[in-house]
Amino acid sequence: MELPGGNSIGRFPGTRAPGDDSGSSGGNSIASIAGGDTPGLDEATARPRYVAIITDGNGRWAKQRGLPVAAGHEAGADTVKARLRDAVEFGVRELTVYSFSTENWRRSRAEVRALMRMFARRIDQETPELLAEGVRMRFIGRRAAPISPRLLERMAWAEDVTRANSRITLFVAFNYGGRAEIVDAARTFTGSDEADFRAHLYAPEMHDPDLIIRTSGEQRISNYLLWQGAYSELVFRDELWPDFSRECFAESLEEFAARKRRFGGR
Repeated sequence: MELPGGNSIGRFPGTRAPGDDSGSSGGNSIASIAGGDTPGLDEATARPRYVAIITDGNGRWAKQRGLPVAAGHEAGADTVKARLRDAVEFGVRELTVYSFSTENWRRSRAEVRALMRMFARRIDQETPELLAEGVRMRFIGRRAAPISPRLLERMAWAEDVTRANSRITLFVAFNYGGRAEIVDAARTFTGSDEADFRAHLYAPEMHDPDLIIRTSGEQRISNYLLWQGAYSELVFRDELWPDFSRECFAESLEEFAARKRRFGGR
């Protein structure tokens, strides 16, 4: 099996890089047993199995520290990796993260270039580890220009090599917009009901998220999972995304567990 660029895959232990803030006790990797006891989430029925996060605040985090915005995005990517491990331990089956929106192309050319380089590098470096630790990778969003053909190839490769994994699915919303997804689905839709329409979404197999979390103190969904999030519970956190710790994640799940979902009923 070959990595993009010709590097072969050898042994890939599920260990963290030095300084990686996994937030997990005992040094557990994703390969640890999932579904352990979590304070406030004693009943399995109260645990959200499908969680989506708007990972907001990387730029502000960097600015507060006098760092370039690229450093904030790197810190944010490290936090995604750490919270993915926690998600497994918390019993989450699908985690969706908002990586790059259709609107983010409006940012400076330098920032966008840095993001594309980081994204490509992290796919190459981290896919083997995710493969070994049982993570299935899935990208949602428009797969077309201005994304480079080389990056699209890397995304398809990561999906292909992790396809058989089942411990958790990591959906990465990249070049994604909720309105764009609905428009794209409508272009090919010829059915008659919601189930038929779902088959035309970017990832028809994705479950509707039980919970959507947004960091950085903002209280809006920013064109994220508009179809899938119709009945999702919303939790807004003040932490900037790189500061969103295991404890913050657990508190968000506890807040979800305290709510009663009615889905339009009583």
